Amino acid sequence: MIDKPDPLFGMHTQALALWQKRAEVLSSNLANADTPDFLARDVDFRKALSAATDAMDGSQLPMAATSSGHIGGNNAPGPGGSDALAYRIPTQPSMDGNTVDTQVEQAAFAGNAVHYQASLSFITGQIHAMRIAITGSSS
Repeated sequence: MIDKPDPLFGMHTQALALWQKRAEVLSSNLANADTPDFLARDVDFRKALSAATDAMDGSQLPMAATSSGHIGGNNAPGPGGSDALAYRIPTQPSMDGNTVDTQVEQAAFAGNAVHYQASLSFITGQIHAMRIAITGSSS
């Protein structure tokens, strides 16, 4: 993760990492669609992004411990933290306890891909604009 907020790309670098994490979670859900008792998960994007941006601008104090065993797990906010993951509420009950609805997961994956591409396009546009400002030409 980036140590300081990036004034050029804004929150899009953190958003890109979160969209990538969400794609991994959704693909895991789809891969386990036939696994009994598997509980579908999803990334709470608003919670994760606000935690990542708050930690970046210094408005939150980091947790401190004298030993790694004192505080369970990785409590760092961001795309790697498990605090951003939530269980998906099933729309239909299943006999085997699996909460994955493949149509919902596929729609969420497609929407996530659009968001990922939009953030990537914004970053690419910013790089292109900076290149034009530096060189003075569009090539």
